[in-house]
Amino acid sequence: MGLFDAFKTESHQLTPRLTLAAGLLYMISSDGEVKPEEIRHLELVLADDSDLIDTAVKYVREVKFEKFLNDAAALLNTKQKLCLLVNMADSLMSDGKADEEEQLIFTDALVAFGLDGEGFKDYFEIIALKNDRSVFN
Repeated sequence: MGLFDAFKTESHQLTPRLTLAAGLLYMISSDGEVKPEEIRHLELVLADDSDLIDTAVKYVREVKFEKFLNDAAALLNTKQKLCLLVNMADSLMSDGKADEEEQLIFTDALVAFGLDGEGFKDYFEIIALKNDRSVFN
């Protein structure tokens, strides 16, 4: 063991489940502020799996978003990519607004997974409706 090995972080192998957790973390941290509703959404999606969340936090700190997208695009099947995008979009809209940084992260993920805004429009509208509680007023 080298003198500074104790300070190295453990690199985690990307799995589909870790991809979901990391993707959500990249999204909620993209604007530099993690809001309570974003944390609640993360915990709900990941079923309060604190080990997975801790692993994802370490992964996001170690791996640049662009590398994550490349690795995720190669790892995930079509349904998994779409599931991740839907959850990222839901997270993006969980605080009622889409900051510019969040929009950029989401657009990069769409492109990396072979989609564009037009191809995702129907999903986005459904998520917006799901989150619009004003329809009950």
